[in-house]
Amino acid sequence: MNKIYTMKKIIPLLFIFLIQFSFANDMIWSKTGHRTTGEVAQNHLTRKAEKAIAKLLNGQSLALVSTFGDDIKADRSFKKFSAWHYVNYPADKKYTDVEPSEFGDIIIGIQKCMAVIKDENSLRADRVFYLKLLVHLIGDLHQPMHVGRLEDKGGNDIQVQWFGKGTNLHRLWDSNMINDYGMSYTELAKNLPKITKKEAQKIQEGNIFDWVEESQDLANELYGSVEVGEKLGYRYSYEYWNVLETQLQKGGLRLAKVLNGLFE
Repeated sequence: MNKIYTMKKIIPLLFIFLIQFSFANDMIWSKTGHRTTGEVAQNHLTRKAEKAIAKLLNGQSLALVSTFGDDIKADRSFKKFSAWHYVNYPADKKYTDVEPSEFGDIIIGIQKCMAVIKDENSLRADRVFYLKLLVHLIGDLHQPMHVGRLEDKGGNDIQVQWFGKGTNLHRLWDSNMINDYGMSYTELAKNLPKITKKEAQKIQEGNIFDWVEESQDLANELYGSVEVGEKLGYRYSYEYWNVLETQLQKGGLRLAKVLNGLFE
């Protein structure tokens, strides 16, 4: 009887945990998206940067470590890094015009990562930790809803339908479109738009402050792309898939630029 009673208590708790775990993982720039960005960056590293990164990561690829920032969310000891995945500020302001959050944000996070990695006096373990985190955060910076409005939590409160199932604008761009496309990260990276070396260099121009403004501009456009409760599907994917691809490509190329600069 005790075993039966215990199982009756455990099963509902397990069910609740699975729901919460599934929901949390729907709220992130999907693993496929992050790995695609990592793969693109890996293919655009200088030889010097590639060797230094391989040594720090014990041969692991940027694609493999790109999900690190989300993986550590399960450990509450890393809770202080949660605010580093996004930034919210008014649509009519620039990032540099507003007071930074006391909890930090994605720009503060990226700057911290870069400083630790660049400092040769940093402990090796710290350089590894912040390198993995940097790969993730540059990816997040190019998911436009990570630079959305504060009042709707970057689109999380804007409910829509995706092929008949409830979702929200943030999750739509984080995972719904990518996952439904059905490609692996290697397939996605290989099939991104073909660009010239000159076009790649153009994408890499600027810095994280320029890139966050660009993402916010795109987020503002995406807010106007849906209405609350709207039923979305093939048409929306057709209209915006190239935008999503472009963001993955930009994230990878710019990540490569940042890493090449850190390990020059």
